[in-house]
Amino acid sequence: MRDEIEQFQQAGVQPFGVNPATVESHLQYARKFRFNFPLLSDDAGAVASAYGALKAGGKSVIRSVVLIDRDGRVAFAERGAPRTARILAPLGG
Repeated sequence: MRDEIEQFQQAGVQPFGVNPATVESHLQYARKFRFNFPLLSDDAGAVASAYGALKAGGKSVIRSVVLIDRDGRVAFAERGAPRTARILAPLGG
């Protein structure tokens, strides 16, 4: 997302990352990799659980991409790291 942020912005999408790491850890990680989008802490795993992104045992997450449209509906969901064009395709872009 970092390197393709302009494509997301042109599509009117605000990307962000979510994982169980602490806020302090996120700050360091974001600085190190020069992230240009927010990272959110899901320390209880509630977001990962809601989107089916918890690995067996519930201790870690499966990398997943979810696109929520303006009506609050899931427009795209896929495990892994899909290409930006694939993510944005449901928006007609």
